[in-house]
Amino acid sequence: MANTEFNVNGIDVRYKKIYKDDYISLTDLARYVNPDEPKIPIQTWMRDEDVVSYLGLWEQLNNPNFKGREFTTFENKSGANSFYLSPEKWVSETNAIGIIVKRGNGGGTYAHRDIAFEFASWLSPEFKLYLVTEFQRLKSQEQKVLEWSAKRELAKVNYRIHTDAIKENIVPTLTEEQLKYVYADEADLLNVALFGKTAA
Repeated sequence: MANTEFNVNGIDVRYKKIYKDDYISLTDLARYVNPDEPKIPIQTWMRDEDVVSYLGLWEQLNNPNFKGREFTTFENKSGANSFYLSPEKWVSETNAIGIIVKRGNGGGTYAHRDIAFEFASWLSPEFKLYLVTEFQRLKSQEQKVLEWSAKRELAKVNYRIHTDAIKENIVPTLTEEQLKYVYADEADLLNVALFGKTAA
């Protein structure tokens, strides 16, 4: 799926579907505190002991192929001044799926929304609140579009069922003059019976 964008307190934030779930650009979120070098806040955040524990727990709950031994090594070293962890290193060594690094056009570091919200909270609690509020609004709009589309498809299917039923059961008994009006009238009659209103 192509990138989709929304605005959070003046920052354009991309998100996309990966593994059938929403992933938000950590690169874009990091621009809130460092517009020129967004990778620095991400790498600084990933050095924290609590963050490494959270990432590992998320993977254990959501990723059957997560490499626990490698995670334990990171967890034991985290918090030390000499500890360094990049998103690329985390993904390649633990087989993580909660963080994804994309190269090229539209690239950057993306994270599952659970992880992205944690990162936003680390950046600024206020910014996290804006992010969560805007993301929920966006998902609500998407849901309305999906519901409308589903209703439209259902209406198309129902119309076909209506017209086939009229053709097979009513048309053989009608005269040529009556056939001119039968589809619309009978379809509206079925609509009123089933839905309580006409197509109009």
